[in-house]
Amino acid sequence: MTLRIAKAELPAELGKTMTERFGAVPEPVEVAWHHPAFGNATSEFAGEVAKCNTVDESLKTFAHMAVAAQVGCSWCLDINYFHAQNQNLDVAKASQVPCWRTSDAFTSLERDVLEYAEAMTDTPPTVTDELYARLLDRLGSTAMVELTGFIAFTNMSTRNNTAHGISSQGFSEACEIPLAVRPGQPSSNVTSAS
Repeated sequence: MTLRIAKAELPAELGKTMTERFGAVPEPVEVAWHHPAFGNATSEFAGEVAKCNTVDESLKTFAHMAVAAQVGCSWCLDINYFHAQNQNLDVAKASQVPCWRTSDAFTSLERDVLEYAEAMTDTPPTVTDELYARLLDRLGSTAMVELTGFIAFTNMSTRNNTAHGISSQGFSEACEIPLAVRPGQPSSNVTSAS
């Protein structure tokens, strides 16, 4: 995929900070900087969402990757797999998210979270009362609100990236275990293709 809009020039300090944090400036930041107020607003919101910690980080990372695989956002798969390694999450498990339905790597709770992420991503959403009740029973109301809001924000991010033509920057190339391919999709849709 090719960017549908040119990268905007970032202020030097922001570019330096992003490069120090990620090793490269993330393309979503460079694209968003065409509208600095909007870019700052989404960045601040993402930061506030990230501060919420009722839900286990691995569950949120797996949910984000499930949404990204479904929407076709290779950038989000790439960066989340990279984050999984850097946050000392189970990288072997994270590598299986794109094909979670056929993998035996996930617990019952993780499978429900992955199913919930996909059900929220469907258009129209296909969340069932039974699935929601199972998660609410195991996670509690505070975590359920956090997980649902996180998945909703993830949908905005993945769809935004995909619409702009933003694709993998190769962040996950540092990971030792290859990222699985989502069934029915060519490997270039979900793996690094810098």
